[in-house]
Amino acid sequence: MIMDTTCEMFLPDRSRCLSVIGRGKATLTGKTRSGGTRAIDRRVARTRARLHEALLSLLAEKGYDAIRVEDICARADVGRSTFYGHFTSKQDLMRSGLKQLRDALHARQRAAALAREPPSDGLTFGLAMAEHARDHAELHRALAGNRGGAVAFAGIREILCELIRNEFVASTRGRSKDEMPQELAVQYVVGAYMAVLAWWLDSRSRLSAQEVDAMFRRLTIEGVPGLRR
Repeated sequence: MIMDTTCEMFLPDRSRCLSVIGRGKATLTGKTRSGGTRAIDRRVARTRARLHEALLSLLAEKGYDAIRVEDICARADVGRSTFYGHFTSKQDLMRSGLKQLRDALHARQRAAALAREPPSDGLTFGLAMAEHARDHAELHRALAGNRGGAVAFAGIREILCELIRNEFVASTRGRSKDEMPQELAVQYVVGAYMAVLAWWLDSRSRLSAQEVDAMFRRLTIEGVPGLRR
């Protein structure tokens, strides 16, 4: 139920992988190796992308619990030894897909900080995460209620916690410490955000990602309207 406008959650951007991983690597002598090494790196990137694609398609078809490593290998057309040369398990394969989402959200946070946008209220992850959830709603629903979902959502929760901690650090520099534990506030904001996204996706609400982000900001910054003061 919770899952960049620039990348997919479990599927790496192959063009980015190839452009970054495909560059020559330094040898122990400090010289750059090219040719054969570059070709090997490109094959590695392609193989990993195929394995991620296979997992995605199988998740949509049969759910995480029913998927075996053999199924992933067959769908990706690779051998078991190749799979285990890259990942230790299907859970490890799923976790690796979260890294690109993490990188994209952290990049969005850094860009917003440099541009000082959105203004002082922070919560820079909200819109990008909502857009990602919207674009992968069916995958979220397929993951809900199984072990694959637990792995994915725990990973997403930790990513969001990292982002909120960064914003707290940036906003509290030079200020006296509040009596409320910072980690309590972090867990509160992330828990509320994931609950909002879960409701949005499960209810198939017609609210846009921008509207959901704006409402979450309002609830978080101003409080819940209508409650007794």
